[in-house]
Amino acid sequence: MTNSSRREFLKYSAAAGAALGSTSLSNLAMADEVLKVGAVYVSPVSEIGWTKQHSLGVDAIKAALGNKVEVTTIDSIFKPQDAERVFREMASSGNKLIFGTSFSHGTPMQKVAKRFPDVAFEHCAGIKHTKNLGTFEAKYFEGTYLAGVAAGHVSKSAKIGFIGGFPIPDIVGPANALLLGAQSVNPDMTCSVIFLNSWFDPGKEKEAANTLISQGCDVICSMTDTATGVQVAGQKDVWSIGYASDMSQFGNGKHLTAFTLDWSSVYVNAAKSVATGTWKTSERWQGLSEGVVKMSPLNTDIPAAGKAEVKKAQAAIIAGSLHPFAGEVKDQADKVRAAAGGTLSTSDIRGFNWFVKGMVGKLG
Repeated sequence: MTNSSRREFLKYSAAAGAALGSTSLSNLAMADEVLKVGAVYVSPVSEIGWTKQHSLGVDAIKAALGNKVEVTTIDSIFKPQDAERVFREMASSGNKLIFGTSFSHGTPMQKVAKRFPDVAFEHCAGIKHTKNLGTFEAKYFEGTYLAGVAAGHVSKSAKIGFIGGFPIPDIVGPANALLLGAQSVNPDMTCSVIFLNSWFDPGKEKEAANTLISQGCDVICSMTDTATGVQVAGQKDVWSIGYASDMSQFGNGKHLTAFTLDWSSVYVNAAKSVATGTWKTSERWQGLSEGVVKMSPLNTDIPAAGKAEVKKAQAAIIAGSLHPFAGEVKDQADKVRAAAGGTLSTSDIRGFNWFVKGMVGKLG
């Protein structure tokens, strides 16, 4: 497996030519050839977090295919112009399967995929798929709803805080579900939100966490690529909720739970299907029932009734008898978005550009 930094990769990729693909996806399977796979990360690989979970997906490919696969990974690629160069170089270097791991990789991947029709592209958090560009995403909101139920059982101020990277649907929806889960326990719960406009900025995240705590929030949830929110909360003796990985080691005993991500099945299935020439573009949106979203162990200090309620809600979501966005759901302006007995549609959930009632903050 080859690992390169953003600087090292761009040094040589800027000078490389962009060869156009000439074969079809159906011709990818060659039994005696090693499958070359590329993965582009939006931030550095640390011991926990968003990028760590994607790196574990890559590790799963290596474990599954052994010496039949060669993997190249590049980290810290966020800017679209950098991403386009990286994806183009990966495709022209013989990689037959390329993963993008950030919403910001979308436009660059779409451009490069058109030029390399013989390469299979997989985009996490993508919203557009083409003949050779598939998308996959997690139902984060299922995890945040359960975390919200736990928060509702420990919060004394009835105020929770949420720190998000960017105000995009994949972040706004989970923030809304976090509050709805808490309100299922205590209808008076509110949630204050701060967006960093960055996926990886520990300094900003520390400031945001301190701000929310100073406003009386006694549970902090962060959807970023660091454990900073969990660390700050623990230092201030405030409850926290982890994201992507189990972050309990950073919580000073105050880590409630984490909604973790396991992309292994997505990565391995894509690699195997490309290797056998059976890969087809698809759009996947998976959650608790598929094992893509998982909950880390609940803090032992959560009241027994609270732990029981979280586990009951989790079983109900998996069974399909509970939906986090089942009505009645109102927005901040008190407008009914989902009537009692109804549920927000998939397009509504995947296109969230509004906050539910009880959220404190703005999207813009």
